[in-house]
Amino acid sequence: MGANHDDASHGDHPGMLGDSGLSERAKRALAIRELLLEKGIIDADDVRRRADELHRRSPADGARVVARAWVDDGFKARLLDDAKAAVAELGYELPHEAELAVVENTDKLHNLVVCTLCSCYPTTLLGPPPDWYKSLAYRSRAVREPRAVMAEFGFTPGDGVEVRVLDSTADLRYLVLPARPAGSEDMSEEGLAALVTRDSMVGVTAAESPQTAAV
Repeated sequence: MGANHDDASHGDHPGMLGDSGLSERAKRALAIRELLLEKGIIDADDVRRRADELHRRSPADGARVVARAWVDDGFKARLLDDAKAAVAELGYELPHEAELAVVENTDKLHNLVVCTLCSCYPTTLLGPPPDWYKSLAYRSRAVREPRAVMAEFGFTPGDGVEVRVLDSTADLRYLVLPARPAGSEDMSEEGLAALVTRDSMVGVTAAESPQTAAV
């Protein structure tokens, strides 16, 4: 199997993990949680069920969406036009009010997603965000030097490819539709989904090639 950063440890991307401790947003979230528990608005079981639901989600969910878009032009058009409605066709209901935008990578354009303020992320489709995505180092460097960041993940877009950095927010989350790899024309939808990694749906890498994935 080719290199896969979905389970990357802190040592894999040291340039992305220079900070530690809770962000101010995370501290506020914990304070709100404790207040809601104290007032009886929610209970510990509610919190546990929601956490369990989020942790059941994984990049395999997003990969399923991508693979369908690769094999179904109609679905792809709907996905790019109204992502929330399109993913609902596959059974994915986004629980938050934020909008979801799917952006397509091509041979001329590569999209990279970052949340510069905190760690806004389409958890319903990708599962919990990795530590490097939440780090201050990634949040700042992805904007300043996106090509250097991608190089640390082992990916280098061509010189003629425009790199566009998209800032995910509490109101708008992004999911990258990676370019379909060459040599995958005869693969099944299930096989295609196996080529799609979490990192490629954030944009720090491309989807795996069939040759790399088979190694």
